[in-house]
Amino acid sequence: MAGDRTVSAQFVMVALDVPLNRLFGYQVGEFDPQVGQRVIVPFGPRQLSSIVIERRNDAGDFSGKTRAILAVRDDLPALSASTIALCQFVADYYHHPLGAVLSTALPTVFRNVPAFKAPAPACVYYAADIEKLLAHISKRAHAQQRVAQQLATPHTPAALRRIHDSGLKWAKAWAEQGLVQTAAETSVVSPASPILPLNAEQAYAVEQLSSARSFLPFLLYGITGSGKTEVYLQTIAAVLARGEQVLILIPEINLTPQLEGRFRARFPGVAMACLHSGLNDTERAVNWLAAMSGEARIVLGTRLAVFTPLPQLGMIVVDEEHDPSFKQQEGLRYSARDVAVYRARTAQVPIILGSATPSIETWANAKAKRYQIITLAERAVPGATLPKITLLPVKKAGLIDGFNRMALAAMHAALERGEQVLVFINRRGYSPVLQCGECGWMASCKHCSARLVLHLRDRRLRCHHCGFEEPITHACPDCGNQDLKPVGQGTQRLEEALATHFPNRKILRIDRDSTRRKGEMDAALAQVHSGEADILIGTQMLAKGHDFDRLNLVIALNADTGLFSVDFRAEERLFALLMQVAGRAGRRETPGEVMIQTAFADHPFYHQLLGRDYAPFADRTLSERQDMLLPPAMAWALFRAEAPDIEHAIGILNIIRACFEQLDATLRKDLTLNQPVAATMVKKAGVERAQLLIAARHKAQLQRALHQAMPHIEVIKTGKGRWSLDVDPIEV
Repeated sequence: MAGDRTVSAQFVMVALDVPLNRLFGYQVGEFDPQVGQRVIVPFGPRQLSSIVIERRNDAGDFSGKTRAILAVRDDLPALSASTIALCQFVADYYHHPLGAVLSTALPTVFRNVPAFKAPAPACVYYAADIEKLLAHISKRAHAQQRVAQQLATPHTPAALRRIHDSGLKWAKAWAEQGLVQTAAETSVVSPASPILPLNAEQAYAVEQLSSARSFLPFLLYGITGSGKTEVYLQTIAAVLARGEQVLILIPEINLTPQLEGRFRARFPGVAMACLHSGLNDTERAVNWLAAMSGEARIVLGTRLAVFTPLPQLGMIVVDEEHDPSFKQQEGLRYSARDVAVYRARTAQVPIILGSATPSIETWANAKAKRYQIITLAERAVPGATLPKITLLPVKKAGLIDGFNRMALAAMHAALERGEQVLVFINRRGYSPVLQCGECGWMASCKHCSARLVLHLRDRRLRCHHCGFEEPITHACPDCGNQDLKPVGQGTQRLEEALATHFPNRKILRIDRDSTRRKGEMDAALAQVHSGEADILIGTQMLAKGHDFDRLNLVIALNADTGLFSVDFRAEERLFALLMQVAGRAGRRETPGEVMIQTAFADHPFYHQLLGRDYAPFADRTLSERQDMLLPPAMAWALFRAEAPDIEHAIGILNIIRACFEQLDATLRKDLTLNQPVAATMVKKAGVERAQLLIAARHKAQLQRALHQAMPHIEVIKTGKGRWSLDVDPIEV
């Protein structure tokens, strides 16, 4: 147990972040480190941070070889037995070294050798006498006047910087003059936002969820706009009233500010910690420690937050549980949703999986009665209805700048009514292809089996897979033709086209390129909510979770790309994406409309989408997966290999495959061993890639085989190549 000092120990076993799946033994020397503590140890010529996993009285196999630990760090309280056990489960299930799992789970500052020194508590600035402050500032200092006016209410340093780059500097100067006061951020409590009335479905959901006291997995299956967030809020209020902590996982960082605002407004006196990649290392460490100490009662974060220690955990919420962002695709390839379910079970607390379009895996668990379904089938706002969905043909329709004439007419009408319009296309950049009209040459990435995307404003061609970029080519390298043309549309090209059709309207593009810097996404969303933007152009960043009062028309372009993909999950993801996009329209009393441009209006997929009922689609898809022995009817493990050439990569996978062929006959008969094949994108970032799929009817069978084979696989010599393992892959 962590912190157990009843037995002295001369040796400790520690977990190190190195590519070796084992623990390492060290002498305690002059120290008395406890299980879960952070210690600094020598490793070859380096010094590394590590976590003590076990205390021992004998050296065992390490006799005569052990070195002594160098230091014990007290900047990180000892990890609890439950936290170490969670990381051990992840290490075992995903077959990843425990030290690497712990390194992933911990904030970056605790992976470093130097001790972390927490900064002074955050403070806020405010003016007790706002009129006196304004009178002190020159009327001609418009920027200072604007910042000063905001100090009528408390503002954090970060908020002041967002108002103006010099906002914090001015506030500090005014504080020195006695015109502005400071206070600890946690001491400032604003009035709580009102609790919204619930309809009958929401009230039933809150009653069921609030009364759960032990492990119960719930699927909160609610259409877009059905008020799932209000159900979360009122359920969480009941959990907090019991003196327990709540963990809320969300898929995308751009949803964090909006949800954080709603939670802080509802629970102004409750300490809350946010954990996501938008924080710097110090901010994340401070928030993580607040959760670990029990100070933070609500923890809101993206997938890494699933590892956060919470001593009084009472409930876990996974919002938009179907979202593929919950699966890490590099390094430790874990599913935060699945880890959250395991954590809830071991902690014996309820877990809520919320979605309008549940993943087929979650749907299968609900159908098998392993999860309890709670349905929200109507919109929360009285009088609000689901938007009308219309399919617009793109063949023989005489498109104008990529738009059907009916789409442009609908946009004109909506704007005249004072409404906002969203044009959705899941493709950033100006054009996906730059092509020669004479010989057919297309600009391609030198390092990937992919086309370069044209970014016209930056005068660059970029690869969205490896990041390679180069100046725009002005002549075809094959035939010398200088008439190179962009083919297809991206968000930037749409922005240019719509500016010609709606010259007097404010057009706002929101994609990864336009919101790259910190604070840009918040500023863009503020423009939308304030009514400064008339037409929104966006990728899937705008499809999830946002609630825009005046948005009543959505135009979806290029939706057909998911219909004929080699990925068997493509239709499931497309249905979820289009339902999410459609859910942005008409969330108040005014009926919304969604127009989807398609070349395949007769496709069965669109017939089910028009019905706006996900259940028939999910039932059909699950049945197809069972008939074709695809997940969740089968358990998969995918070995990937990359090397300078495809033959080398396939050779590595053939050696791995042979390790499974040599398993015990009882294990071997449960497996399906496929042949290694080239990856869908063979070349990426300068290396060539192949993959090997191992399948079994049950996860337990697959895990038994992996545990027996992995010790042999881990010692394979790969030369200039390397391999990785993805258990339960979502990208094949």
